[in-house]
Amino acid sequence: MFRFLKYLPLLFFGFVSAQEEAVYSVYFEFDKFSLDEKQAKEVVNFIKNMDSTRIESVQIFGYTDDIGKEAYNFKLSTNRANTIQNKLIENGVKNKIIVTIEGKGRILIDDDIVDNLPEKRSKNRRVDVVLNLKELPKLVLPGFYNMIQKNHVVGDHIYLENILFDKGSSHLTTKAKSELDKVALLCLRYKNIEFEIQGHVCCTPPNQKEAIDKDTKKRQLSTNRAQSVYKYLAFRRVPKNRMTFKGYGNTVPLGKEPEYDRRVELVITKI
Repeated sequence: MFRFLKYLPLLFFGFVSAQEEAVYSVYFEFDKFSLDEKQAKEVVNFIKNMDSTRIESVQIFGYTDDIGKEAYNFKLSTNRANTIQNKLIENGVKNKIIVTIEGKGRILIDDDIVDNLPEKRSKNRRVDVVLNLKELPKLVLPGFYNMIQKNHVVGDHIYLENILFDKGSSHLTTKAKSELDKVALLCLRYKNIEFEIQGHVCCTPPNQKEAIDKDTKKRQLSTNRAQSVYKYLAFRRVPKNRMTFKGYGNTVPLGKEPEYDRRVELVITKI
C-alpha cells in the first residue's frame, strides 16, 4: 500500500531546503515477519517504478502492535525490517542506498479511547519503506533575448534588433554586419551553442506567405535573408555545423510596424 508523498522542511546550517519523501507500508500478520509473493512484488515495484535518478537513499522501519512484551516486539519489528531489506536486495535494489534498517518495537495506543481497536493494531504491524528523493529539476522555459548569452536553453529566441532589411532585399546593411560581428564573437566564445537562423518578411499579399526577392525575382525572400546571415557568420569563422537557416515568410509577425518583420532571429537548437 502506498501511503503518502510528502515534503518535509529541513534546516541545515542555517539553510532551508525541501526534502521529499515517498513512503510505502507493508502490513504483517499477527506475530509474523514473513511475506507472501504478492506483498514482496508490490514493495519491490514501489521502488522500481520510482525515477531511479531521484532516489538518494532508502530507510526501512519496522513496527509491531502493543500486544506482548517490549523486548519481544523489538526483536519482531527488527525481523520485519530485515525481511524487507533482504527482499529488496534479492530483487536488485543496491544495498548501499539502504541507509537505515531499524526495528522500532511496538506502537502504544490507549485502548480506552481508540475506536475499532483491532483494525488500529493491524495497521501498526507493519514496515515503512521510506524513499528520500532529490528535488525535481527546475523547469526552465525558453525566453527572448536581444543578444547571445552564456546560459541558454533550447528554444531561446535571440531577436537581433539591428538586423533589419530593406523592403524586398536580402542584402545585409552596414549596421547589420556590425551587429553580426558581435554575434560571431559570442558564438566563438560559447562554443556549445547551436542555432537556427530564421528569416521573416512583411507586407505580402493576403494569399502569399512568402515575398519576392527583388534581386533574384523568386518568392524566397525570407530564406534568402536567413541565408545571408548564415553566410556572413560563416565568413566570420562561426562553424557551419553549428548553424542552420530557414525562411518562415510572413507566418511569425511581431505585431509591430511592418519594418520590424523584415528581420532574422536566432533560435537555440542545442546547448
